[in-house]
Amino acid sequence: MSQATFDQAPGDVPAAEGGGSSGLLVYTIGLLLALALTALSFWVANTQLLWAPGIPLGLAVLAIAQMGVHLVFFLHITTGPDNANNSLALAFGVLVVTLIVAGSLVIMDDLHMRPGGTMDMPARGT
Repeated sequence: MSQATFDQAPGDVPAAEGGGSSGLLVYTIGLLLALALTALSFWVANTQLLWAPGIPLGLAVLAIAQMGVHLVFFLHITTGPDNANNSLALAFGVLVVTLIVAGSLVIMDDLHMRPGGTMDMPARGT
């Protein structure tokens, strides 16, 4: 029969398995990756070496990579069985934000709101 310990939260590494320097190494790697992706984003936005219409897509890819680095290295979201609730909460949050942004875009399009602050409202009585 296995011995269960109830004094640890799911996903916690027992003190016997994880060393003190291991956590510092993970955070340092995450910090270096985040700094590199940030610097690369500024370079992409200010360089003339890239095809101009591809710059927004490149920035979007770098932003998604930045979110991945933060989720894995700082929030410790993994696909392990101990993190099922965290993954579901993250997926629900992404769903809610997507619905809010998409709904706002649909409403703005329905009201004919255009960039620059003008609203093209249909004329009354026509």
